[in-house]
Amino acid sequence: MTRGFRFGVALATLRSRVQWRDAVRRAEDLGYDVLHLPDHLATPAPLPALLLAAEMTNMRVSPFVLNAGFYKPALLARDAAALDLLTDHRFELGLGTGYVKHEFEAAELEFPSARDRVDHLAHTIRCLRQHLPHVPIMVAGSGDRVLSLAAKAADIVALSGSRPNSADADPLAELVDFVRQKACERFDDLELNLTITALPHDSSGIPKVLRTPGFGQSLTDEQILKSPTTLTGTSKDMANTLRHYAENHSITYISVPQLHMEAFSKVIAELR
Repeated sequence: MTRGFRFGVALATLRSRVQWRDAVRRAEDLGYDVLHLPDHLATPAPLPALLLAAEMTNMRVSPFVLNAGFYKPALLARDAAALDLLTDHRFELGLGTGYVKHEFEAAELEFPSARDRVDHLAHTIRCLRQHLPHVPIMVAGSGDRVLSLAAKAADIVALSGSRPNSADADPLAELVDFVRQKACERFDDLELNLTITALPHDSSGIPKVLRTPGFGQSLTDEQILKSPTTLTGTSKDMANTLRHYAENHSITYISVPQLHMEAFSKVIAELR
């Protein structure tokens, strides 16, 4: 492993400026490096909330991830440029195709086909690369076309834990091998991200599945517990699992949703 670990946490609740300040500062105190916000109609608007977070801490900030289908590329490039400038270049731009049909309908937007959503994401990335070549881009997704695009055009690839309908004995290895094949000579420059969706919150070592907006909503509890995104055992056991992911799969950027923030901080302490 040549790249050091980074840890991100996705906050999803904004009730007041004071509550947001306290949550952001708590995340930094616990050892997180990057503050995330998902992009759903039921969660805080990511860009203004992340800008305020950057004023309160020294963490990097990143939407995890913007629904590219909600944005016109030139307007998004303008907003991203402002965030990058006002955060002293601590901004990372996370992007996905968007997948929640009722959110498009609520926003009075057409819900395109999966192919058209990926095409729009590719168009958005080309525009951002032209206007903001220095801003790191993360692409998240699980389908082969999105993963191929991420491997060829992103700086950070956010992995789901397995390819759709994978029956491989090691689905994470299969997933990373797919990205490696598509990235070719770019692979060593990519940063691979994995979001942990379940982990123990006490000394029992039994993982707790907590539902939070934007993370694993389409999966059953059984599917989550079988996924490489679930950690078990003691803090040391979980840290050793992540060391294995880093050494064998080059995954060094680990994220958790807010509901796991406190519990996972013990694993961070083991890995620092």
